Formats: sequence, C-alpha cells, structure tokens
Amino acid sequence: MKVLIFLALLGFQGAAAVTHSMKYFYTASSQVPNFPEFVAVGMVDEVQMYYCNSKTRRAEIKQDWMNKVTADDPQYWETQSSVCLSTQHVFKVSTETLKQCFNQTGGVHIYQEMYGCEWDDETGEVTGYYQYSYDGEDFISFDLKTETFIAPTSQALITKNKWDRNKGYMAQQKNYLTQICPDWLKKYVNYGKSSLLRTVPPSVSLLQKTPSSPVSCHATGFYPDRASMSWRKDGEEIHEDVDHGEILPNHDGSFQIRVDLNISSVKPEDWSRYDCVFQFSGVKKDVITKLDKAEIRTNWGKNEIKSNEAMGMMIYIIIIIIIIIAVVVLLVLNGVNGFIIYRNENGEKKTDGDQTEKRHISPANSCDESNPMKSKH
Repeated sequence: MKVLIFLALLGFQGAAAVTHSMKYFYTASSQVPNFPEFVAVGMVDEVQMYYCNSKTRRAEIKQDWMNKVTADDPQYWETQSSVCLSTQHVFKVSTETLKQCFNQTGGVHIYQEMYGCEWDDETGEVTGYYQYSYDGEDFISFDLKTETFIAPTSQALITKNKWDRNKGYMAQQKNYLTQICPDWLKKYVNYGKSSLLRTVPPSVSLLQKTPSSPVSCHATGFYPDRASMSWRKDGEEIHEDVDHGEILPNHDGSFQIRVDLNISSVKPEDWSRYDCVFQFSGVKKDVITKLDKAEIRTNWGKNEIKSNEAMGMMIYIIIIIIIIIAVVVLLVLNGVNGFIIYRNENGEKKTDGDQTEKRHISPANSCDESNPMKSKH
C-alpha cells in the first residue's frame, strides 16, 4: 500500500500541541540464559534513543540526532556509560535483597524499573513517575501528587516506610521528575524534531475476508502513533457492531491500525451512510473513507475458485485410483482362477503332511524405562 502523499497538502503538515514523553527502563536479571544481567533502555516519544547493558559496558546511540547532545556536553556519553555501570551494581544488590525478602535462593528472577516524565508543549503541564516490579509483579511506585510511595505487597512496606521518611531523598525524586527530566526531554525533542515532529499520513484500505466477514478499515504507514480510527453512520460515531484494533508498529518505524464493522445487519441501500474516519491527534484534517463495496479488497472469490479447482483435481485422482485398484483386483482374480484350474487339471491334492514355508518374524523391540541509582539525564 502506498502512502497517500496528496493528503499532506490537505492539512497534515501542521501538527498542533502534543504530549511528549521520556522513559527509561532498567532490567536486572539473574540466571537468565543468553541475556545480560543488566539492560538500560531510554526512549523519547516511544522512539529508542539510548541503550546500555552489562556485556557492552557502554552507552550506545540509537538515533543519529542524539549525536547533537555532545555539542552541549562533550563528555555526555562517557558519563552515561559510567552511570550505567554504577546502576548495574545497585540493581544487582537490590535483586539479591529482594530474593531474601521473598525467601528465595536460586532460580530465574527479574527486577525492573520504569521512570520518566511527560510534557504538554501547549499547557506546559508535567507529570512524572517511578515504578518498580519484581518477577513480573508490581513492587513499589511513586505518587508525585502526594509525594509518597505506594506498596501493593507486604514485602515492599519496609522500603516504602524507609523512603517516605527520607525527606531529602523524596525532594530529590520530585526535583528530577518536575525539573531535570522535562528539561532534558525538551532538549531531546529539539535535537530530533525533524524526525520526532514529522507527520506522515496513512494509506487507508477497506478489507474483507469473506462476504459474511466484517469490513476492516485498515490504515498503515502513518507517523506518529498518536492516532485513532472509528466508524460513523450519518456523520455520528457508532460503537455497536464495531471492533477496535490496537496501534501496531511496522518494520520501517511507521504504524498501522484497524477498526472492523459488522455489516451483517447493514442493508445494501444503507452502505452509503457509513464511513471510516482516521484522526491524528492535533491535526484538524481527517481521512474519511466511504463504505463502498467496489472499494473493498478481498481474495475470497479467488480462494473459492482455487478451492473448486482443488476439489475437481481431488475427485479426478480418486477416480484414477479406483480404476487402478479395480484392474489390479481383476488381474488377481483371474490369476487365482487360472491357478485353481491348473491344479484341478493336473490332479494336485493337499495332504496332511504338506508344510507351507514359515517366515521368521522378529517381535517388536521393547525397552523398559527401568534461579537507587538512576541515569539522571
């Protein structure tokens, strides 16, 4: 599917206010085969821009525009590599501590943290978060509004009480989430604005598997992922008989999404009353696709023809096999009859002393089956 370039001339070049985000994911593991003991990933607007692990032992650039950061700080990447190694050590100690909390010894265990902030470039509103998990379950998180930690498990209560009492640590976390994090987020967005702030319109198609299947309105090739799709009737959004799909990534960094409409109860004369709407967040111009049978892409007709051809070939083969079997049986019967006639003519008679050839058949073989430092940037 080709991107509909002309849509850019209809209003896609001017994106309005959006919410930008910066997130870091730390993962410490023990006894996981072929996986580093520590991995750190940084993302801006859901695009990976930073990576580090315990095997490479250095911070790596994942986007070319991140090279611009060294203009403000020439030692940036060396510093981040050092921070990565220090954080690895802290997380390794924390993992061993958590094992003791949960009365565990060896085995596979995973300790993770996600932290970051979001910034609305129109209102200036900033939100931030710290979230920790252990072996796939929430362990503890930070509530920026109340400036307290939330412990969903009894094992996390000791950590919660300790951190809540440490007012200096609490102030440090708040300062990072409300000041340092958004400041760096703004820098990164500025560095990568040619990529992060681009808007690419979608290619939209109507798809259907069989005549009785729902009609899928499918949009692909668009960027960014801040988009939505819906079905409308007479200009009003409908929810009944509608199934929304999730936004999924494409291999080229763009995205795709679909929304299905069950047409079993839609009369043919009412099809023109329905349309599919694709909307970008912050973009006024929508992409509208009318429900038109002539525009639906489907291969059910071709599959039916192929199925009929296959069935015909199968019947032909079965007939040939039956004929061959009949001929063989006829030949065998004729041979038996000829042998009987031959014996009768030669006066051969079977006696009690006659012995047939006994072939030795081997029996089937039988066998008896007798395991808090943060990258503040």
